[in-house]
Amino acid sequence: MPHPYTQAIRAHEQREEGIRLQKVLAQAGFGSRRKCEQIITQGRVEVDGKLVTTLGSRVDPSRQQIRVDGSRIHLNDKHVTLALNKPRKVLSTMDDPKGRFTLRDIIGDRYERVFHMGRLDYDSEGLILMTDDGELAQHVMHPRYEVEKTYIATLSGHIGGNVCRRLVTQGVELDDGLIRLDHCAIIDHNREHTIVKVVLHSGKNRIVRRIFGAIGYPVTRLVRTQIGPIRLGEIRPGSYRVLSAAEIKALDKEVGL
Repeated sequence: MPHPYTQAIRAHEQREEGIRLQKVLAQAGFGSRRKCEQIITQGRVEVDGKLVTTLGSRVDPSRQQIRVDGSRIHLNDKHVTLALNKPRKVLSTMDDPKGRFTLRDIIGDRYERVFHMGRLDYDSEGLILMTDDGELAQHVMHPRYEVEKTYIATLSGHIGGNVCRRLVTQGVELDDGLIRLDHCAIIDHNREHTIVKVVLHSGKNRIVRRIFGAIGYPVTRLVRTQIGPIRLGEIRPGSYRVLSAAEIKALDKEVGL
C-alpha cells in the first residue's frame, strides 16, 4: 500500500497536471482504457477545439471542453437536465414575491442549482427544460443556435390550409419584425376553434400568440410539445423527468456543443 506521503504527492501532481485523457473518456462511458486509447489514436478526440492523438495527454475536465466525434462528453455525475411539463397558471421562474406557483413548486428542493432554459407565459403549458449546466443553457437559449420548438395551438375561429401556407411562405409582420413559421398544419377544427401544429425557431416572447393574434385568430390554448430533439411525451402536467445520457448528447449536438 502506498505511503500516505506518496499518495499526497500523486494527488498534488494530478491537480497540477490534470487527468489522463483516456481515463476521462472511460469515466464518461466510452469503454475500457484500451478502447479509449484507440479512440484517441484514431483522431476522434478534441480538447478545446484542438485534435489530440497523443496517449498520456492530461486534461482538466472541469475547465476544458472535450469532444469525441464532435460531441461534448459528459462525466456521469457532473450535471443534471430535466424535462418539465408546466401547467397553466404557473410562472416560469424559481420564486415569486406574490406567492404564485412557480417551477420550484414542481421540482422541490432536490435540485437546488437547476434553472430554466427559456420560458412559457403564465397561461401557456408544456415543455420546459431545466439544467445546472451553464454552458448548455447558454447555447439552448442563444438566438444564434435557433433551437426548433413545436407547439399545439387552439385558435378562436376556423382557418383554412391557405392561412397556414401563407404563414410559412410569407410570414407576418409584427412590431419587432417579419416572422415566418417553419411548419404549420391543421390537426382538427370545428365552427368555433381550429387546432394547429406549428414549428418555429424563434424564441421571442409570446411569439405564437402574437403571430395568430396579428391575423385575427387569438390563441385560446397553447402547449409546447418539443424543444429540439426533446419531446414532452408522457410527462404529466406538474411533473418532470431527468433526461437520459442519449437525450443530452442529442441536445448537445443540436446546439453545437
